[in-house]
Amino acid sequence: MACGVTTYGQSVNLNGKLDALKGQKEIMVEYTYNDMKVGKMTETEYVNKKVSEYNAKEAGRGDKWKGDWVADRTGRFEPQFEELFNEYSNNIKITEKAKTGYTLQVNTDFTEPGFNVYAVKKRAKIDLTVRVIENATKKEIATIEIKNSPGRDVMGYDYDTGSRIQEAYAKAGKELGKLFNKKI
Repeated sequence: MACGVTTYGQSVNLNGKLDALKGQKEIMVEYTYNDMKVGKMTETEYVNKKVSEYNAKEAGRGDKWKGDWVADRTGRFEPQFEELFNEYSNNIKITEKAKTGYTLQVNTDFTEPGFNVYAVKKRAKIDLTVRVIENATKKEIATIEIKNSPGRDVMGYDYDTGSRIQEAYAKAGKELGKLFNKKI
């Protein structure tokens, strides 16, 4: 069974059923970035390009940027996704520490970092594949694809790449939480 929801260019498509999650109070969440594309490049190509460009302008700047690129995942993106999911899902809460029978595997397939150079802006956006796994059997009971989750600061002060992408994760978490409310 497939169910789709579209909001502001973002689409959320469910393949499978979430009925097995009825009665669950919380489920474990895991994050992966397997085979992630960034813009039109692989993540490795993108990171190497940015590190080289930034280090050419100022020694060490690219290395710091690379550290922030990875640290933002656990420091900004994942907590923001969980916070908004948990705020909008009345039935189930997600946490990395849950000891339950199900796991939500969230893979980031695509990231468009966007940019904001004062007068010219491009929104960040992400694509996620979310798999609901029954832990005992390792069986996938549902897959949710979230495409074009937009991110940018409401006030336009999103000059930092991390803040734009963080908002894309917030929007994705919010919409996934709403979907769980409807389907469970």
